[in-house]
Amino acid sequence: MEAKALEQRLRERPGDEATWGAYGGRLRDQGDARGELIRLEHRHAHARPADRDDLRRRIDLLVEEHQEQWDAELPPGVTVVTGRHGFAVKVAVAWSDQAPALIGQAIRGRLVTGLRIRPGAEAEDADADYYGDEPDFDENDMPLPPPPHDARALADLDLGGLTELDLAYFRIGDAGAEALAAATSDGRIETLDLRYCGVGDAGVAALCASPAFGEVRRLHLQSNRLTAEGVRALAGFERLEELDLRYNRIGPDGARALVEAPFAGSLKRLFLYGHDVEDAGVQILANAPQLPSALRSFWRSV
Repeated sequence: MEAKALEQRLRERPGDEATWGAYGGRLRDQGDARGELIRLEHRHAHARPADRDDLRRRIDLLVEEHQEQWDAELPPGVTVVTGRHGFAVKVAVAWSDQAPALIGQAIRGRLVTGLRIRPGAEAEDADADYYGDEPDFDENDMPLPPPPHDARALADLDLGGLTELDLAYFRIGDAGAEALAAATSDGRIETLDLRYCGVGDAGVAALCASPAFGEVRRLHLQSNRLTAEGVRALAGFERLEELDLRYNRIGPDGARALVEAPFAGSLKRLFLYGHDVEDAGVQILANAPQLPSALRSFWRSV
């Protein structure tokens, strides 16, 4: 297969060792040191214990020699969050007026399938003042200030080819979530991280209705502003397997909406605290036949 076809296959199946092996061969033919790195890391994964230390030293020397050159393939202002065999597979960009264009360049990287959008320095300073340091601080008792950046430009993003989108701690609010729902995507995103984003029921409803997020399986909504109405909107994420709703005051009505959602029987992990649903909600979750038995057992112990 041609290199481009192999890259596309690896974007779709990043754990396919046979495809990595074939791609490594193409890279070696081109004089790309990552071809040798793929070969060495494959050997290390299957080596006898006595051979692993020598292989690890060879791998470390190769990475030390070439990592700066490999990272230079990314545009300035883009950093590597996660790499594999010398390639960036998840990248990060700080939000600014230039971010949409920069993100467009970054996600055209050969094997990039994950994107982290970080708040810019101005937003981080504002949030440090907003959240405070008191251990009993509860952001839900305070009005949410407007985002320091205009997150409506999220609608201009082209998210095609991504399987993971991470906006944790970027306070986009409902307006930003609604803009994100309008972004261009081929609908491959499986992991969506919106922790501490200031998103409420309207923002979640917009995301659920967007074809860009129809394949989401892992959804992180810790410390947002959801109520039971927002949980009812989550029914649009029909493929969910992992859901984090901690620190959202959804109450018993939210617990009831959760067990009535079409994905309830498919949930493998549910992150939620008893005080989020109150005592009545705990009982609903503990006795819900829709939930897998392991989750019901957990709530019976709460």
